[in-house]
Amino acid sequence: MVTLTLLEPQQKTPLKQWCFENSSVIRIGRAADNHIVLTDSLVSRHHLELKQISDSSNSGSWQVTSQGTNGTFLNGVLVLQSPLPNNSLLQLAQGGPILLFQIQEMTAESGLRSQEIGGTKENTVVPIFSANKPASASYTCTHEGNSPKNLFCIHCGQPLSVQHTIRQYQVLRTLGQGGMGTTYLAWNAAGLMAAHPQLLVLKQMNADMAKIAKAQELFEREAYTLKSLNHSGIPKYYDFFVEGGKKYLAMELVHGQDLEKRVYATGPVTPNQAIAWMIQTCDILDYLHSQDPPLIHRDIKPANLMVRNSNNQIVVLDFGAVKEIGTTPGTRIGAEGYCAPEQERGQPVTQSDLYAIGPTLIFLLTGENPFKFYRQRGRNFRFDVASVPTITPQLREIIDRVTEPLPRDRYQTAKELVEALAACH
Repeated sequence: MVTLTLLEPQQKTPLKQWCFENSSVIRIGRAADNHIVLTDSLVSRHHLELKQISDSSNSGSWQVTSQGTNGTFLNGVLVLQSPLPNNSLLQLAQGGPILLFQIQEMTAESGLRSQEIGGTKENTVVPIFSANKPASASYTCTHEGNSPKNLFCIHCGQPLSVQHTIRQYQVLRTLGQGGMGTTYLAWNAAGLMAAHPQLLVLKQMNADMAKIAKAQELFEREAYTLKSLNHSGIPKYYDFFVEGGKKYLAMELVHGQDLEKRVYATGPVTPNQAIAWMIQTCDILDYLHSQDPPLIHRDIKPANLMVRNSNNQIVVLDFGAVKEIGTTPGTRIGAEGYCAPEQERGQPVTQSDLYAIGPTLIFLLTGENPFKFYRQRGRNFRFDVASVPTITPQLREIIDRVTEPLPRDRYQTAKELVEALAACH
């Protein structure tokens, strides 16, 4: 049996896996008629072919033939046709996708089976854990030749260093620590059996926060909310549980960077890019606001808007502050400069989320805290961006209207705001 594993280029972590039990030819490329389709601009329509050939031992070995315009690299060496050893790395073009090629013997004890994901047969390799080897058992890889930066072995795909194990989740590293909780990068050894990716985010509620009723409510609210939602711009929910008196939330790992970090690292973005990202954010808000009852995020700000590396699309993070409309006025939640006046008073409405789009646009286009542009105008405090050259009069009008002190004077729906933003292009 042959398995091919698509690896994330920097960390060499497994992203997707294909299993071929009785194939003697495997074709890989961008065209839909290949056995493995890789939609990458560097990959040719019919990029390469893997073929099983008989050798003197009759055991059958494999060779690779490259037909790709941008070339194929076998373990870092450019090849046209070559024998293909077990545990080889194939890269389709310089800077293109990397596949790990492995030959595995199929036996009753080998612990491998194919799994259907999303209704389509992916023939994915899945570890099956026996009764005497629980899913949470630590696996120690002994293969050599792995870079110190690698999280996973390039030969067997298993985690190289596990900090500790919580249920079936192997904690690989700490991603971040906030007032509410700690987020970890974790490997779910039994993930594909539940049709979940094996690499994910595990969020643990901090021990001191667990003593505060409001904090407990917010943490559980995030889990409950994510479980009820299904949108590509919202992290997927996988699991919520209590272990050792601590609450845990397992959810999708989004490969990307939040807008705050991005702007601080590379500076302000172009108006077209800022508008495109805010239109995507509004589409996600429209989805939240159209739930029954409508959901208000209450914490829209650049640090909670992540851009996926794979497609430059926005993902909204941090659903701990989400509130159902019509519930009793609650705690004041929201970031200074991004928080609408009525939300400051603990009375948020759907237009409060739209308000935050204004200061977010200011931050994206100036790289400055929007509070810097907040000053008294008449009887109210308003954002004054007249002196910012990258903010056109048309965009300034949108920022003015979406940040009106009274919700009734703003755009009333996310769709209405999208139309106004789209007209700025």
